[in-house]
Order: sequence, then structure tokens, then C-alpha cells
Amino acid sequence: MVPVSFAPFDFAGEEWRMLDGRALFWPRENALLVADLHLEKASFYAAAGQMLPPYDSRETLERVALAIRATGARRVFTLGDNFHDAGGPTRLEPHARGMLDALTRTVDWVWITGNHDVKDGEAQAPGGTMLTELTTSGIVLRHKARTGEIRPELSGHFHPRLQITIRGRRIVRPCAVIAETARPDEVARVDAVQADAVRADAVRAEAGMGLENRAAGFARSPCAGRMILPAFGALTAGMDASDAAIREAMQPAAAIRAMLPAAGRLLHFELWRAA
Repeated sequence: MVPVSFAPFDFAGEEWRMLDGRALFWPRENALLVADLHLEKASFYAAAGQMLPPYDSRETLERVALAIRATGARRVFTLGDNFHDAGGPTRLEPHARGMLDALTRTVDWVWITGNHDVKDGEAQAPGGTMLTELTTSGIVLRHKARTGEIRPELSGHFHPRLQITIRGRRIVRPCAVIAETARPDEVARVDAVQADAVRADAVRAEAGMGLENRAAGFARSPCAGRMILPAFGALTAGMDASDAAIREAMQPAAAIRAMLPAAGRLLHFELWRAA
């Protein structure tokens, strides 16, 4: 079995675990959250003459199954764009359909629908419960972050990726995006502590240490209020986490950060700050 890495953090007053940089586990709810599976994306493109290996749904569902086994999750929330198009469920080949049927029978499975799920008509997925959005334990689960939302929120849609250059090497990795809704003075206080860690990390970098050593001081983000998850699907591309569309969707915010794991810890990179 491929090992699953966990990185703990606090969000919206709850304890969470990030799994392999793409999924969340919510211990109190015993729930796994994933966004943008885009099942049957390869078969969608094949119908248009662009041939891709037709195993993306198997790979994605295997990842989900591994995350369930590793966490012991009893609930799964998918945050929209579950299939690449509304016809995706009818194109599932027998093996992938059997995998999905088994998963939705094993856990309490909730499909939050997204724009890809409904653009061609009523979305139909095998097993589970289908909802447009859901509020549970005070946290809103929806596909796309809603501008103006002030409640804690988890969403997907944008497929955020952080693009950074370290020691002359360009690195692109899936990441979560967090909007901090605390007062600016509270955010500044947290940043002052984290700035010392950044300076220490710069010294480590000069000494030849890698990205995994840049996580000091960034494991906790107590001001966070809304989060966009990275895409989970095997054939999903990404949007620059600093894109204006993401920034606008996350307003109102005091600051916006990218978060990604490294060596079992979490790195936070500031993307935007209110004046």
C-alpha cells in the first residue's frame, strides 16, 4: 500500500488533517473531503477525438479508497465537479463503476454538485446523496467559494496551484487557498511570529536545505475562515493560486494564503493582504 502523509492544522475552530496535499480529513466528523474529482474526463475528451488513457476514474477512485482506509473515515463529502460532464456516470466502465458502488455503500457519501455536474442537465451519480450545498457543524460545503460569504466555508472549483521559485528552480504544486477573516491587527500579530521563521528558513536554504525545511512556524493558522481545496482528480490541471479570480471569490478577507504540505508539516505563503 502506498503510504499516506498527514499534516495537522486548525481551521474554523476545528482540527483537520491534510492528506498528501489534496484531501482533508475532519476528525470530529470522521469525514473525508475531496474536491473536483472530474471522473470520466478522459472518456469525455476521447469522444471529441483527443485520445487519453481511459483509466483516470480508476486512479482517482483508488486514491479515495486509500484515503478512506488510512483515516478510517465514515463519511465522504465531494465538493463538486464530481464527473467531468453530466454524461460521465453513464460512461463509467464496469471496473470503475464497481469501485464507486463499493465506496458509496461502505461510507455515508455526499455529492455536492458543481458546474460540470449540471451544465448538461440533471446530474446523476451512482449511490450516495446529492446536494447543491450543505452546512454541517457550522461550516458551509459548496463547490465554488461565494463572494461575500462570512461563515466558515470549504469549496473547490479553482484547482489552485502554487508557483514558486526556490534556489533557481521553479516548483508548481497543488495547494489549498485560505482566506483569513480575522482583524488585520490579529493577522499582523501572527505574521510577525511567522516572519521570524521565514528568516530562519532563508538561512537554512543558503545552507543547502530543501523545501521540506521551510515549514517552521506555519503549522497553525488560527485566523483562517474560508478554504479552497486543490483538485483531487487524476486528470485535473490547475490555476495559479494568486489569480485575481480566486482573490475576488474569497472576499471579504484580511489576508489570503496558499497552504501545502512538505515532510508532514505545512507551509503557508502569503498571496494577498488588505491595505
